Amino acid sequence: MEKKVQQYYKLKSKQKDIEKELAELRQEILAYCADQGETEKIIGSYRVKLVTQNRKEYDDEKLYNRLADPQVWRLLSKADPSKVASLVKLNVIAEEKLADTFTVKEVTLLQVDKQ
Repeated sequence: MEKKVQQYYKLKSKQKDIEKELAELRQEILAYCADQGETEKIIGSYRVKLVTQNRKEYDDEKLYNRLADPQVWRLLSKADPSKVASLVKLNVIAEEKLADTFTVKEVTLLQVDKQ
């Protein structure tokens, strides 16, 4: 079992290093595309595409105040955007009731595909 724990530790360390390197490369690629003024570009045998998404970031206190039913708040436990979206989709919460409980954050996703 010690070998498994040791292997797990090594892999987690590698994962941290890989995630750090990926984040750095991502920033460099995003900066390059921004300098070029393009959201889609062929670079060598790879297609780089930037996709912009808007994500809601809820304010826990404002959301709690809008949800009169404590049972609903217990389902959320905290303002998890995907859980809130699911409750809206299921008509447990009316979307209009959530106005002014969140901010919209623009996020750019990086997609790299081999051609």
